[in-house]
Amino acid sequence: MARIVMKFGGTSMAGTERIRRVANLVRKQAAPKEDGTRDEVAVVVSAMAGETDRLVNFCREANALYDPAEYDVVVASGEQVTSGLLAITLQGLGCKARSWLGWQLPIRTVEAHAKARIEGVDGAALGASMAAGEIAVIPGFQGLAEDGRVTTLGRGGSDTSAVAVAAAIGADRCDIYTDVDGVYTTDPRIVARAHKLRAVTYEEMLELASVGAKVLQTRSVGLAMREGVRVQVLSSFVDDEAAPADSLPGTLIVSEEEMEQLVENGDMERQLVTGIAHDKNEAKVILTRVPDKPGAVAHIFAPLAAASINVDMIIQNVGRDKGETDVTFTVPQADLPRAQALLEDKRAEIGFNRLIADSKIAKISVVGVGMKSHAGVAATMFGALAERGINIQAISTSEIKVSVMIDEDETELAVRVLHTAYGLDAKEEAA
Repeated sequence: MARIVMKFGGTSMAGTERIRRVANLVRKQAAPKEDGTRDEVAVVVSAMAGETDRLVNFCREANALYDPAEYDVVVASGEQVTSGLLAITLQGLGCKARSWLGWQLPIRTVEAHAKARIEGVDGAALGASMAAGEIAVIPGFQGLAEDGRVTTLGRGGSDTSAVAVAAAIGADRCDIYTDVDGVYTTDPRIVARAHKLRAVTYEEMLELASVGAKVLQTRSVGLAMREGVRVQVLSSFVDDEAAPADSLPGTLIVSEEEMEQLVENGDMERQLVTGIAHDKNEAKVILTRVPDKPGAVAHIFAPLAAASINVDMIIQNVGRDKGETDVTFTVPQADLPRAQALLEDKRAEIGFNRLIADSKIAKISVVGVGMKSHAGVAATMFGALAERGINIQAISTSEIKVSVMIDEDETELAVRVLHTAYGLDAKEEAA
């Protein structure tokens, strides 16, 4: 017997037919096994696809300067609907099920409305209910503030809810069902020979999520790593004859220790590079003729930090004879107008000559824990791109990641070239 948390996103919950499909997956997971035991199952659900956007628009139409606390009351209702509908559907299939709203557990949160952070989950009542054979259905994305008001966690918050619930009840695994069947070496729409990974480490998934892979929300991976929750990514769009989740048809996100154990047991091969990610949602900013003196760079990035604008790649050119330098960096494309306005407002204080912006760029990243112990990963990347005439505009690195900025039009070519260069192309099966 195992304790399992299953999470289903908005696409999986989009309408009664898809909710019925989800209910069948849940029923299969909770069904008696050959040895007579049953898994204890909790389910975390998102609102129907598009529903949160619809509710957000209602708030904006009602009052452009809406109260964030009342905004949370409105947008949290989407998950309340799907949790109730799934519980009703499960009951119709003969399962013992009930819904638990965020305030009933409770899922306690701190910080601001609309982007709250989970502080803890009281899993006592939930655990007792599951032990009694009841399937718990929980709305993701919502929680309870210290003052008793409903809060929401921001976009992608349902993944974080699922991991937090799994940690609170000591779940053996948190299965996150999406519209893809796992984590691939790169986007299969770009590289036909990309293949699904059996397992990746928390560190690798964090890096992949942060540089463009859309499979999991970054906060949920960070929480899973901190709490030691084993996560599995798999597809909810399977037929009734599909293998149960226990047979691990998706991708596991695990600790580095468990990964080493999988390799030692021969369950998977260890690769130097795990995956290639790309992100076209970045913009480049160049500030020319910035004074080359202590504190100059701080004057650039302090106002951006105060405005919660994340800066990624940073390059400071070698100083000129006149005591000036150029500074290049990237920001999220959506934040470019705000960043430009802030920097122009601070022009006199910073002392730059011109601001040059370019939103037609892309970030390409290679990720893998194997980089910790092997040299030459960056050299392979730079050489492969140079051979195809792809110019690198900026570089950033971490212990297990190398990212480069290139022209947006060369994104797909760069991904294909690097996927092949690192030996990630799926091997063709012998006839």
